[in-house]
Amino acid sequence: MNGARRIFASVMLIAGLAATGGCINLEAPDEPIVIELNINITQEVIYRLADDAENTIDENADIF
Repeated sequence: MNGARRIFASVMLIAGLAATGGCINLEAPDEPIVIELNINITQEVIYRLADDAENTIDENADIF
């Protein structure tokens, strides 16, 4: 009986999948997909300015 139940369950699963096969539709959107990226580069700019300022102070120590 155990083998018969497995066969029955398999047949029911296949029948269920076949019945829902036409319900899923994939379509491309009419408008293009837009991805907005907000990137903050403030930290990198401040780091570069601080590095440049330190080099300038080291090169011109007599002025400061």
